Amino acid sequence: MTGLVGVFDSGIGGLSILQALRAELPQSRFIYIADSGHAPYGERSDAHVMARSRAITAELRKHQVQTIVIACNTATAVAIEQLRTDDPDLPIIGVEPALKPALALSQTRRIGVMATRSTLASAKFKTLQASLAGQAEFVLQPCDGLADAIERSASSNDTAEIQALCAKYTQAMGSFGTDSGQIDTLVLGCTHYPFATQQLREVLGPHVQLVSNGPAVARQTRLKLLERALPATGRQEPLPAAAQLMLISTGNPQLLQAAAQRWLPRMPTEPNFIGVP
Repeated sequence: MTGLVGVFDSGIGGLSILQALRAELPQSRFIYIADSGHAPYGERSDAHVMARSRAITAELRKHQVQTIVIACNTATAVAIEQLRTDDPDLPIIGVEPALKPALALSQTRRIGVMATRSTLASAKFKTLQASLAGQAEFVLQPCDGLADAIERSASSNDTAEIQALCAKYTQAMGSFGTDSGQIDTLVLGCTHYPFATQQLREVLGPHVQLVSNGPAVARQTRLKLLERALPATGRQEPLPAAAQLMLISTGNPQLLQAAAQRWLPRMPTEPNFIGVP
């Protein structure tokens, strides 16, 4: 499966989605925009998120992408419907907290959801939660500052703040475990949060299931590329890493580079960084 896929997030969190996309679509090329100069989306107004989402989409259109993945729960909740209206000919795929996959895994029917305040307050999230009413109890926890802490750790490798915030927010949610009445499944409702998996494991132990949405988004992206009749001509070897990926930052490119080198497999030695307004 070939194609040029545009991916964007308010910062480095969307690299967790990009990981899954590259695994699902090894022949595709990707342009990733980290809007770090205008982050964090999760703690900004809807108007701010909408304006930035439109600006980034316009930038990706210049590169003639075949589809766009909004690798940000907040931007998806706020902007995806308007972006689809703006560009009806362009498939735009969003992300949402993985409540349905978590529901399929949970035995205690008590599920934790860690997300940004903006995502949890959005109409899109409330509709998703309402569609699952009566099937489980969802314990919602806004996690102010956690995405920012993960961003900063990419270059410093200092995870003390992440550890402290994970402990604070999980403690606020109640008891975790596999016994009746405990939270046995935790939804990572921000694309940054998979990069705090180690710290969450240290707090919660090995038995709580952590659920993110990268694989499901990657599968949906493959389907959208197939719908656009992009050819897959037999067995193909992955493209060289340098041909696969362009990384763009609106903020500090060194932060994005450090995060990509740390968290993306098969990174090009010299990734392509371009600053955009």
